[in-house]
Amino acid sequence: MNQLLKPGIHWLFVFIPVAVVLDKLHASAPLIFFSAALAIIPIAHLIGSSTEQLASFTGDAIGGLLNATFGNAPELIIAIVALNAGLYEMLLASLAGAIIGNLLLAMGASFLVGGLKFHSQEYNPTSIRMYSSMMMVAVISLMVPSAFHHFFGTGVLNENENTLNMGLSIILLVAYGLYLVFMLKTHPDFFRSKSNDKKEEVKERRWSMKRAITSLVVASLLAALMSEILVGAAEETGKVLAMSSVFIGVIFLAIVGGAAESISAVTMASKGKMDLSIGILLGSSIQIALFVAPVLVLLSLFVGPGQMNLAFSRMLIIILFLCVLLGAMITGDGRSNWYKGVQLIIMYLIIAMMIFYLPTVS
Repeated sequence: MNQLLKPGIHWLFVFIPVAVVLDKLHASAPLIFFSAALAIIPIAHLIGSSTEQLASFTGDAIGGLLNATFGNAPELIIAIVALNAGLYEMLLASLAGAIIGNLLLAMGASFLVGGLKFHSQEYNPTSIRMYSSMMMVAVISLMVPSAFHHFFGTGVLNENENTLNMGLSIILLVAYGLYLVFMLKTHPDFFRSKSNDKKEEVKERRWSMKRAITSLVVASLLAALMSEILVGAAEETGKVLAMSSVFIGVIFLAIVGGAAESISAVTMASKGKMDLSIGILLGSSIQIALFVAPVLVLLSLFVGPGQMNLAFSRMLIIILFLCVLLGAMITGDGRSNWYKGVQLIIMYLIIAMMIFYLPTVS
């Protein structure tokens, strides 16, 4: 009981009923939006804690995959709600923003927080090269339908564009399945953590497997509920605050939707578990590009006004490509420090400012 009364992130759980009540009372959109956003923060922390406990049973590779999967649950819920509403531009922006946020903001925060606590941290460079190559494949794959749309996506060729996106989505899902087989079955040694020989001063009490799984499932369901309320107020919030739908998607929806894996990654970095931290963020980005995005294309046949194609704007595609290159350059040596984190965060802030001052993105 004394632990619950101490000030901490768990106090933000009070915003869960607040957001639900405000949504039922049809309060102002920004009030609903930011209440739901605050509610997701402690939920994300619970997801991170549950996944960390599971990782003690499964190992860091599977632990990172579990965190990426459950952490992406809010993104998937946000996307389905946006699909149903036909908000395809905002949806594509949120998918791109989730990847950009993972590679720049969340990874930068992880390096910064970990670097302030430890002089430097080492991690497995082999796994980073594998993650980076998969991210490059994913981004190039997303460039294909985007380029087709911008050059040939009008008039009689529209049916060809739809067919291309369907075929590409199936290929990406197969590629993601093979990636899981490679990581978990045939070559798990490539993703083995590199010990930093850093021990926590206070040893945390280990949860049971049942408690960890139950907490993870409950937290994911709460995240889904808050995400649905959040996206319902997102468009009106953008209008009230004079923000474009692309900015709302790339920054707000992406940050809130990815809060779970971001907080988890920063927490792992602060404990010297940089392999797990990077595995969460890069694994989440790969999952968004190779699993979430193609699944949404297939779902759009049944949900929403029509088929959604992966027609990202030229600017977002260029930014994604550069983010993958920058991430590979900064993480490729297998060592992290606080200044690498500053470099990544600075790039994210520059990109955010540019998108904010561009009301229309082409």
